[in-house]
Amino acid sequence: MKLRVEWKTAWTEWARVAGPVAAILLLASCNPGPKYAKPPAPAPVAYKEVPPEYKEGSGWKIAQPGDDKLRGKWWELYNDPQLNGLEEQVAGANQNIIAAEANYRVSKALVVSARSALFPTVGASPSYANSRASTTTRVTTVSGGTSSGAQSGTVLNEYSLPFDASYTVDFWHRIRNQIAANAYAAQASAADIGTAVLSAQAALADDYFEIRSLDTQRKILDDTVGSYRQTLQLTETLYKTGIDSDQDVAQAQTQLDTAVTQQTDLGVARATYEHAIATLIGKPPADFALPVASFNPNPPPVPVGIPSTLLERRPDIAAAERTVASANANIGVARAAYYPTVTLSASAGFQTATLAKWFTWPSGFWSVGPQLAQTFFEGGARRALNEQAQAQYDVTVANYRQTVLTAFQGVEDNLSSLRILSQEIVQQHATVLSATHYLDLALTRYRTGVDSYLNVITAQTSVLTNREAEVGIELRQMTASVGLVEALGGGWDTSTLPDMRQLIQKEPKWSPAGPVPPNPPSVAPMNPPPVGSNTPPAP
Repeated sequence: MKLRVEWKTAWTEWARVAGPVAAILLLASCNPGPKYAKPPAPAPVAYKEVPPEYKEGSGWKIAQPGDDKLRGKWWELYNDPQLNGLEEQVAGANQNIIAAEANYRVSKALVVSARSALFPTVGASPSYANSRASTTTRVTTVSGGTSSGAQSGTVLNEYSLPFDASYTVDFWHRIRNQIAANAYAAQASAADIGTAVLSAQAALADDYFEIRSLDTQRKILDDTVGSYRQTLQLTETLYKTGIDSDQDVAQAQTQLDTAVTQQTDLGVARATYEHAIATLIGKPPADFALPVASFNPNPPPVPVGIPSTLLERRPDIAAAERTVASANANIGVARAAYYPTVTLSASAGFQTATLAKWFTWPSGFWSVGPQLAQTFFEGGARRALNEQAQAQYDVTVANYRQTVLTAFQGVEDNLSSLRILSQEIVQQHATVLSATHYLDLALTRYRTGVDSYLNVITAQTSVLTNREAEVGIELRQMTASVGLVEALGGGWDTSTLPDMRQLIQKEPKWSPAGPVPPNPPSVAPMNPPPVGSNTPPAP
């Protein structure tokens, strides 16, 4: 009988303690925020501009197993040592990339700041005061229901050492949703580094090929000026023998002077692109010069892959999707405003008027207790904040889908450009050969007096124009090839996004190879993780 009574008493005590604990755990599991799922985005099954008849030789290729994506140093596809050396300098010196990395560190700090709210705040405020009341007043104290007077002017000492602690219980996941929102935003900021790196690298490649095409145009004009000088000498010789007129000599001289002017004018564009490259690699234009070299327009095959992989390989798409996730978590933060805030606070310490008794037990004091705060009327402010959070989420979803559509457009644009330009360059080369043959015939007929010099001028102009057009098409090929690499993500991958452990590291770790150390990504649930978990939201 006694054992039964003791067991019943123990059961009663356990139920009394377990009830509130279970209620707290139940409340702590309530997350008013919506569960996150990546918004669906239109993705084609295959690219339109990948017909079987253009599998190779058009500046791209169908990806084979084991070779289905670009590598980090994608510019090495072009086999140009000078380009390789310049590209290696971009990530560590370009100021836009450095700014993007600094923004990433700002986002990391916000994650740490939000995460600190999961822990109690503890502080101390020791103090000492020496005070003296006015001598023209009397101080009255009440003790045990009676009052006694004390002469004013007494000097008093007060030694105080209070400790305070407060903790806001995250019943409604307001704090954890805020942590998740900041973590998603930090991941988006990390992806922005990839976008900045890829953009700068692609811009440098474009500028480099522009300079190389100008160098080729300069060589064409050098050859043209030399040819025009020979033609001028021919017209002068014929004029002196009375076969030709001075009008033909003047036309030949004008044509030569025009070509020399065009030759000189190329220096303006070359200097501009050279200065642009200097800026991209973080150097003053005065400290950088790119020597003249030949232009080798040979677009390498680029592994295209399947369209669905584009969503994982474009840093701007990843940043847009992480922004959607952050906006979704902010909805949970806004909804938590409808629920009360529970704060646990405590204070304890020592307080006395005598230094010798400062740390004695009678000088101690303490207080502890919870506080519940709930707003009953605020004129619709919370509803407006929730509507704002939902609308902001809709904005990020639309931006994400637009980013995806634009990405697919970029791939298709460059694929079609490479496909069409590969045909056009063959046609243009045939045109150059025809124009050259026509010039040879015109010169022969002019020397024999069959045709006038006007036919020679027409033929020479045609050769120059078509040779310059051929270089222009070759440049467009190379630019489209770089554009395709950029549209495909340039070897970037979502696996480089930082996880929660990396986001809360004390020292940011970043190198030109990527925004975070190459640690394997962790798998995490879509909703914010429970308190104490270092697992980040899933990218």
